[in-house]
Amino acid sequence: MGVPQRRQSKARKNMRRSIWKQMSTPGYVECPQCHELKQPHKVCPECGYYKNKEIIKVAE
Repeated sequence: MGVPQRRQSKARKNMRRSIWKQMSTPGYVECPQCHELKQPHKVCPECGYYKNKEIIKVAE
């Protein structure tokens, strides 16, 4: 079982904890069906389509 051999310094600990601030926001692409912005590789929340197939029914 792995056990830390030395204490981590405050600077190293804080660097590890601050990585989430350095992450970039996910990009958006245009939906080919309704032309709204959506996240890539996800079902469009506006029309419910993914890869030219209706996956979920969206109440209109």
